[in-house]
Amino acid sequence: MSIQIFTHTNTFKFESGAELQSLEIAYQTFGSINEKQDNVVWVCHALTGNSDVFDWWQGLFGEDDLFNPKDHFIVCANILGSSYGTTCPLSFNPETQQGYYRSFPQFTVKDMVEVQKLLADHLGISEIGLLIGGSLGGQQAVEWAISEPLRIKRLIIIATNAVHSPWGVAFNESQRLAIAADPTYFDDTPDGGKDGLKAARSIALLSYRNYETYANSQMEDGNEKWDNFKASSYQNYQGDKLVKRFNAYSYWYLSKAMDSHNVGRHRSSIVEALREIQAQTLVVGISSDILFPPSEQRFLAEKIPGASYLEIDSYYGHDGFLIETGILTYEIMKFLKNTAAEGALIHLHRTV
Repeated sequence: MSIQIFTHTNTFKFESGAELQSLEIAYQTFGSINEKQDNVVWVCHALTGNSDVFDWWQGLFGEDDLFNPKDHFIVCANILGSSYGTTCPLSFNPETQQGYYRSFPQFTVKDMVEVQKLLADHLGISEIGLLIGGSLGGQQAVEWAISEPLRIKRLIIIATNAVHSPWGVAFNESQRLAIAADPTYFDDTPDGGKDGLKAARSIALLSYRNYETYANSQMEDGNEKWDNFKASSYQNYQGDKLVKRFNAYSYWYLSKAMDSHNVGRHRSSIVEALREIQAQTLVVGISSDILFPPSEQRFLAEKIPGASYLEIDSYYGHDGFLIETGILTYEIMKFLKNTAAEGALIHLHRTV
C-alpha cells in the first residue's frame, strides 16, 4: 500500500499555544474495515519509524503474520515532526517561504496524539479495536487511551512508560548535545547537522541494547587486535544508516517530544490519569531493557484498571520489542482470545 496524505486545512493548535495554518498527515492502511467496523488495528510507531509497519515490524505485521490485511484493517500514520511525509521541521513555511528547521513549533506526545485523532476522524473510525505501540509509540498509545477511553477497545503498550524518566531525558539531551556540536546544524539546510546526527545515533544505540548484547554480537575473535574493532564499525555503520534516511531537525524535535511525555500534565495526577483508561490492556516489559526498564511497565499495569502484565526475557534490550516477534505473537494471540471471551461474557450479562 502506498503512502497517502491527508491535509488538515484548519488551524492546528499545539499544546504550547503555537499554531500551524495547515497540516499534512502521511499514513498507510492495509486491508479493509469489516461490516461491524471492529477490526481496526492502529499502530503508533517509535522515534525513527514510519507508516510502513509491514517493513519495520515484520513477524508481527505482514501478509501471513498475526496482524494481516485479510483479517484486520491496519492503520499506521507517520507521526508529527518525522521525516516521512507528515508536517515536520523540513516542511515549507509559508511565512518565510523556506523550511521551518529550528523555527518549527516545539511539540509534545499529546500533540502527536491529536494529529492521529484528526486522521481517525477523517477516516471515519469511531472505534479502534486494538491500539498498539512500543517505546515512543507506546507513549502515544497510552496518552490516546487516556484522552479517548471510549474509542480505544484494546490496548497493547510495549517497553514504554507513563512519564519519561530523568535517565531517558539524559540520554536524549546527550544526543542533542552531539547534534548541536555539529556547526552545520545551525545552517538550516536539509543536510544540516548530519555528522551530529550520526553521533547522536551512536549514543542512542547504547540505550537500545546493553552490555550483554554487545558482548555477544561485537566481541573480537582473537586477542591480537588493537584498533578497528567490530563495535566501532557497528556504531559507525548504524550512524551512517540513519543519516541516509532521517534528518537532524526531526530527530531533535522528536527527542524533545519524548522528554515531554507525562500523562499527569494538566490532569490531577499520573495515577488518576491511568485510571481513566477503559481499554482491555496488555502491558509488555523486556527484562534487559535499560532505557525503559520493566519497573516502568509494571507501574503501568498496576495502575491501569484490569491490565495484564507480561515480561519478555530477551538479550536484545529495548530493541527486543521489534525483534522478539515470535513470543509477542504467541502472547498477543492469548490476550486477544481472552479479551474476546471476556467481551462476550460482558455482553451476555448485559443482555440477560
